Amino acid sequence: MSLPVPADLHVFSIPLRTRFRGITVREGVLLRGAGGWGEWSPFLEYDDATARPWLACAEEAAAGDWPAPLRDVVPVNVTVPACDPDRARAIVRAGGCTTAKVKVAERGQVLADDIARLEAVRDALGPAGLVRIDANGAWDVDGAVGAIRALDRAAGGLEYVEQPCAGVEELALVRRRVEVPIAADESIRRAADPYRVRDLEAADVAVLKVQPLGGVRACLRIAEDIGLPVVVSSAVESSVGIAAGVALAAALPELPHACGLATVQLLADDVAADPLLPVDGLLPVRPAVVDDAALARVAAGPDRVAHWRRRLAAVRQDPGA
Repeated sequence: MSLPVPADLHVFSIPLRTRFRGITVREGVLLRGAGGWGEWSPFLEYDDATARPWLACAEEAAAGDWPAPLRDVVPVNVTVPACDPDRARAIVRAGGCTTAKVKVAERGQVLADDIARLEAVRDALGPAGLVRIDANGAWDVDGAVGAIRALDRAAGGLEYVEQPCAGVEELALVRRRVEVPIAADESIRRAADPYRVRDLEAADVAVLKVQPLGGVRACLRIAEDIGLPVVVSSAVESSVGIAAGVALAAALPELPHACGLATVQLLADDVAADPLLPVDGLLPVRPAVVDDAALARVAAGPDRVAHWRRRLAAVRQDPGA
């Protein structure tokens, strides 16, 4: 049985300022419900099963079903793509944050590229700033150990390294061979059992992304059960999607690390008149107010609208049908 596709939806298409995660345009759907707006923006390569929790997150937001916040602002990091050192330095200086998350191990690049980027980031942040890196599971165990040691030196000390290897077992091995703390992202959000990270003592930090994990309340349950310090990170959403991440970060009992939610800076435009951008490294805890003029600017073309409507209909298909 198919569930109806809502009429009140908007498909957006926003260019990125710098190529990130292999894409130059971010697309997605905004859904409006009784409680406000929700964003559904699974990446294009994801299948229907993978995209279904993302839709649950959007529907939770549109229903206004978020827990009460425990704080008014959320500390955030600036995100640095796998770009050249000059661009990395400029992004950090414009970002207004004292923590930087730097992408490394990009396909087609070498370790020397990562070292140069980290040296530029450290120069831009100054000695007091915190630097973390994200390898998106690109290394094997031995490669991770060698790269982490080199990049720790280049950065003048790393806060942590996110997902150095793809497998949980590999993370556990790396964690036992390096001094830098290990954070798990894909090993939580794309795993059949997100708690293997806890059971194998494979990480020091849990990175939670609210769309892939099914919403704010679902993430709160994982955070409670996994028993690790949590960093809330984005999936490069518009301000509507970022607001859900901010709601999660605001509801966590403890928030010891800056969150990766300042990624509206990566977009060339936004769906909100007042985008969720950091001031002095902090994001306000508030919903995103969608603006009609902004929606018109970033509206996708008819072919992309048709694509997303078909995709939404398929994902909302009753799994038990």
